[in-house]
Amino acid sequence: MRPLCVSLLAVLAVVAFGGCGSGSTEPPVTTASAAVRAQAAAATPTSGAPLTDWPEFGLDPQRSDATNRPTGITARTVTRLRARRIDLPGTVDSSPIYLHQVSVKGATRDVIVVTTTYGRTIAIDASTGTLLWTFTPKDYAHLTGGPQVTNTSPIADPDRTAIYAAVPDGTIHKLSLASGREVAAGAWPVTITRDPTREKLAAALNVDGPDVIATTGGYNGDPPTYQGHVVLLARASGSVDGVFNTLCADRRTIFVPTTCPQSDSAILSRGGAVVEPGGTRLLLDTGNASWNGSTDFGDSVLELTVPRLALRQAYTPTDQATLNSNDVDLGSGAPALLSGRRILLAGKDGILRVLDLRRLDGHPPGSREQLGGEVQTLKTPGGGELFTQPAVWHHGSQTTVFVTDFDGTVAYALRGGRLHQLWANALAGTSPIVAGGLLYVYDPGPGGIDVYSPLSGKPLTRLVGAPGHWNSPIVVDGHVIEPAGNANDRATTGTLELFTAP
Repeated sequence: MRPLCVSLLAVLAVVAFGGCGSGSTEPPVTTASAAVRAQAAAATPTSGAPLTDWPEFGLDPQRSDATNRPTGITARTVTRLRARRIDLPGTVDSSPIYLHQVSVKGATRDVIVVTTTYGRTIAIDASTGTLLWTFTPKDYAHLTGGPQVTNTSPIADPDRTAIYAAVPDGTIHKLSLASGREVAAGAWPVTITRDPTREKLAAALNVDGPDVIATTGGYNGDPPTYQGHVVLLARASGSVDGVFNTLCADRRTIFVPTTCPQSDSAILSRGGAVVEPGGTRLLLDTGNASWNGSTDFGDSVLELTVPRLALRQAYTPTDQATLNSNDVDLGSGAPALLSGRRILLAGKDGILRVLDLRRLDGHPPGSREQLGGEVQTLKTPGGGELFTQPAVWHHGSQTTVFVTDFDGTVAYALRGGRLHQLWANALAGTSPIVAGGLLYVYDPGPGGIDVYSPLSGKPLTRLVGAPGHWNSPIVVDGHVIEPAGNANDRATTGTLELFTAP
């Protein structure tokens, strides 16, 4: 529960911004040096054609969560958005996707697609809020109310005619966007775990060329036995094109979890597998488990080649054994691509790590795996656990990174291969979004989306909404779209907040 806003100064801050912050009233925005602020100010806020599609979590396969394209919402209009709350037959504890002017139910429409915690996938008319179709998996009644849930965001096929979605029974489904019907061609639907009661589908789906990328993690409390693994599924046929297991990595199939002597190593982050530009490599990180540098990769960052899913290089912190024993998953947040030479990693230990993508552990790829190798470390916004995906905004010649957790929001400029703080506050958030020159951060405690000027951290407004968990917004085609609710409540209903430009 959040404390009440009690001081006169706090009340004035709340009036100015529309609500209480995370754990306190909104603090003053702290800023970095004038030189760093001047560098950031060289940005061009928007450019290019209007953004009309948001086809996957993070907007693109790199999970950038940022775009310079105009969205139809500006600093002037964001305070005048029309709000609508849409009731859903399930809780969406993940992020939506959006497709502009696609054929659904015999008409051309702008469509939102979401997946609920028990595996229903729903298409919604963005203009009217009408539910157009609902795909209900055959074992939905068996799953409803139980502990097996999914937080996996769906993804649109690049041809914009199909949707890929997860069900808590361990299957990935291909659905017709036009009708919501199951596409039964080839091997679809595909089972990607031999024990869905232990191996959870949590991270968002991704696409790399001909393949859908799916990953597995574990459930709260890490009940054994499970292993994190990456699976490539052919978009056309559903055939399994590749498997990489983060434990028992010498085995290249989807195996029964109890046949591996090691457990855990969940791929639990919102972003899951991140596709590097060019599509020939993937980045991912793992949660608690054993590590030996050859077959077991608990609490590690892994770079895999595509399509073989061969390990190219890895990073594991020097305190990996401590992270493992204390349940401090390194992989609670997915790697964020800052540039062709740097990635950012944050986990449950309250540390931000900047790594050299050319040599993750400080040594060239192909060398014997070693512990350590980071080039910079910083604290997470509040020094606490992080479960979100950073937003990486490339604007002009500059790169700005936004990181949020339950304790705060912070912006960094990338300069000389290192991060330099621009501003910070103590307002909580899930995965942030930069779109149309504005920064959007959903605060899951009270609900609502805080909107900022990204370069200064100046608050612009709060879009009032309901509480949530791992949900995060998208901003596209004149809409801000935010699911609400918490999968851990095991509810069979939920809501979607839809804010539309006047």
